[in-house]
Amino acid sequence: MAKNMNSLKIIPLGGLGEIGKNITAYEYKDNIIVVDCGMTFPGDEMPGIDIVIPDVSYLEKNREKVKGFFITHGHEDHIGAIPYVVDKFNATVYGTKLTIALIKNKIKEFNMPLKLQDVEYGETVSVGPFKVEFIACSHSIPDSAMLAIHTPVGTVVQTGDFKIDYTPIDGVRTDLNKLAELGNKGVSLLLCDSTNVERPGYTLSESTIGETFNDLFAKASGRILVATFASNVHRVQQIITAAEKYERFVALSGRSMLNVVNTARELGYLKVKEKTLVDINQVHQYPPNKVCLIMTGSQGEPMSALTRIAYDMHKKIKLTNKDTVIISANPIPGNELDIGGVINKLMEKDATVIYEKLANIHVSGHACQEELKLIHSLLKPKYFMPVHGEIRHQKTHANLAQSMGMAKENIFIQKNGDVMELTKRSFKCTGSVPNGSIMVDGLGVGDVGNVVLRDRKHLSEDGLICVVLTLSEETGKVIAGPDIISRGFVYVKENEDIMESSLQKVRQIVAKLERDGVQDWNFMKTTIRDELRKFIYDRIKRNPMILTIFTEV
Repeated sequence: MAKNMNSLKIIPLGGLGEIGKNITAYEYKDNIIVVDCGMTFPGDEMPGIDIVIPDVSYLEKNREKVKGFFITHGHEDHIGAIPYVVDKFNATVYGTKLTIALIKNKIKEFNMPLKLQDVEYGETVSVGPFKVEFIACSHSIPDSAMLAIHTPVGTVVQTGDFKIDYTPIDGVRTDLNKLAELGNKGVSLLLCDSTNVERPGYTLSESTIGETFNDLFAKASGRILVATFASNVHRVQQIITAAEKYERFVALSGRSMLNVVNTARELGYLKVKEKTLVDINQVHQYPPNKVCLIMTGSQGEPMSALTRIAYDMHKKIKLTNKDTVIISANPIPGNELDIGGVINKLMEKDATVIYEKLANIHVSGHACQEELKLIHSLLKPKYFMPVHGEIRHQKTHANLAQSMGMAKENIFIQKNGDVMELTKRSFKCTGSVPNGSIMVDGLGVGDVGNVVLRDRKHLSEDGLICVVLTLSEETGKVIAGPDIISRGFVYVKENEDIMESSLQKVRQIVAKLERDGVQDWNFMKTTIRDELRKFIYDRIKRNPMILTIFTEV
């Protein structure tokens, strides 16, 4: 890695070539600041994994240099890894009021004393050679911010997630004047959200959803159940406003929904009349046409409130054919089957189900092409690096920048771990650092690797067979067994022939080992496992995991 002591190193450790797990390090001499610290959800190839967080081994290696974490907003893909990462460093976490409050809620479960500091829009935080300015912007969660990072070699703007909403629910617009001011002074590098770069035009204002809710609430004769992202406080506000207009009481279901709504109310980001919110245990006391339930589950998550209702697993709510269910979100790529299954289950119960293909009940929190063009026009960056997107988003965003006159050689499509060095005269990749994904399974962080995942996948596809033998401590000879136990392999009652023939095969193998005088346990286990696996595959073309268990008495 080239060493230029007067250069600024920009090191994305997540968020490039992917949606989620956003984290970027900025390093100048002996100082590092970090922007965002997010997680992502596991794919189908990661059975049993709860969440995925970025590999921060480079930061750990340079622990003494890390001086601060700057968080753009309170979504999980930007704050979800904080409990697993930040306590490793003697660094303060900076963010706007709601963002910090959500982080406080998150770390309560971990009993972790982090240094947290609220920042207002327009405020600049100085950490070593860095001056980080928080700029107001619109997104699907209040208190979102862009960051202008002023450094000795120039100004870098990292947009975070944003859109240009001229009629925002909370009145907070993206500060275009500040962006124009930065552009006039000179922006060396832009790191910009690429999520919606494939969509032409503009993202609709969040306020347009309010009209849809009013129409749906006016028509509904029974209970109304609305599933949305807990963090979409503006959406929750519009649901509550519609409920109050039609004189409905509102109950909440889902832990994250309760946490976010309570936090947002305490801080004044949600306006709710005194008697609107009721406990979910009390909803049966009110007529169905006076009840609205707001819940998690817009993505068909297995343990979410809506999924539990759909599958008759919710302890408090039982669906009826007079209920109206509104799913106010678009499926995240990869979740289509889950949410489709939930919708089908809801419809089986003859409930009225409204989702994105049937009504205008969701708008994105990310900028489309014309909004991105406006940001590029205002900031006029010398260099550009598209972030927050898969490779197709990054390349499309690069093409958009080029179409606006930016030189191709000044646009950089990079990967996680790339070390980008910015000087007053140049911007280039000079090396790479360790990067990747760390899997979190329960309380275990990073203790599940590829081998474990392979075994889990193997078990899920082909099942397990256990061969149990009892040996004499004195002679080493078999005194009981062999016995075979299977789980997830075949239905034993209907496949007695394969189980019996497998047992006979094991007996033959054991008898041969005894005749040969073999007493090495490892050799015996390996022989039984390999020969039984071949026998089963030849018979039924299945490859179960085979465990051999020896006990000595």
